[in-house]
Amino acid sequence: MENLGINLGYLIVWLVSFGIMMVVLRAWVYKPMLNMLEKRRNKISQGLEDARVAADARANAEREASKILADAQTKAAEIVREATSRAEVAAREVHAAAEAEAAKTRAGALADFEQERTRILGELRGQVAALSIAAAQKLIGASLDEQRQRALLQEFFSGVRSGKLVLMQDAGEISGEAAEVISALPLTIDEQDVVKRDVLSKLGGGATVSFRVDPSILGGLVLRVGDRVVDSSVAGQLQELRQSLQ
Repeated sequence: MENLGINLGYLIVWLVSFGIMMVVLRAWVYKPMLNMLEKRRNKISQGLEDARVAADARANAEREASKILADAQTKAAEIVREATSRAEVAAREVHAAAEAEAAKTRAGALADFEQERTRILGELRGQVAALSIAAAQKLIGASLDEQRQRALLQEFFSGVRSGKLVLMQDAGEISGEAAEVISALPLTIDEQDVVKRDVLSKLGGGATVSFRVDPSILGGLVLRVGDRVVDSSVAGQLQELRQSLQ
């Protein structure tokens, strides 16, 4: 060793010193450093795990939020559809109610108008009779049997003579469940009773008879039973006369 220039004592002292230094370094530097690095690694791993858990939680929260939003949108759309449907139904009901009320008002107005029209025509019937008698007396320059003239005028407007419905004499066989009698001026209650009696004698007691006023027929009566029409009106007779003269 001496030939190599190495002092054994120094070498031993150096080795002992190096060993002591290694022990000191391991105990006070290396091992704490390893512990610190291990802790750092564990901390980083924990941080990464926490980040992954947080990312998973965020993704789950976003999915849940998207689901809640989709459900809310679906529910909102359903509510809108239901509200729209209810609004449409309500609008139709209001419209139908308004139309029904308007129809009721129109019907009431027409009924009032028809009632007033019938009343006026009824009053006009008496005036026409009086004027006709006065005109006839003035034309011939003599007094007439007013009662007879009035009876003729009543027959002219009602189609009833001597308590019988005149047009039934030419009606022949008629049948049906409902009859409509049209007169130029309103018939009196007694005249309506006579008309009903004679019409029902042909149709049977189960039939119905209704009355309508149409001044355009001028006088006499028109009887409608189904498709059958028995026309003894003045307008009908004039039409027949015009056709015969052509």
